[in-house]
Amino acid sequence: MRAFKRFTALAAVSFWVCLHASAQDPGSATTTGPRDEGIWKAVVPPTAMKSEFDGFDPIGIAAGARIKTDCSLNWVNPDDGTRYCFSSGTSLEFFLEQPHASIARARAAWRRLNGRPGP
Repeated sequence: MRAFKRFTALAAVSFWVCLHASAQDPGSATTTGPRDEGIWKAVVPPTAMKSEFDGFDPIGIAAGARIKTDCSLNWVNPDDGTRYCFSSGTSLEFFLEQPHASIARARAAWRRLNGRPGP
């Protein structure tokens, strides 16, 4: 019985909080559009960028999945100038831990995905 009374009291308090939260003055909410803070994506290039693997994420390719990117997150190999595009910051960070090994895995998987024999 005691647990039921606690539950009833908790439900009443929760209802009161919800009721008063929804009854706020509508003019008090910010309606000026998107805020200029927080996490945001890099600028999407205005035209398509030429990149390795036809613009697919190399980490996705290495895993056997074709994940299309918009090249807003990319990395240029300083050794040969090849551009690699990524679908997320996580993918880019994982790639940069071992870029040469990631490129090798992605190239091997790319050959398999396109039905070409490996070296």
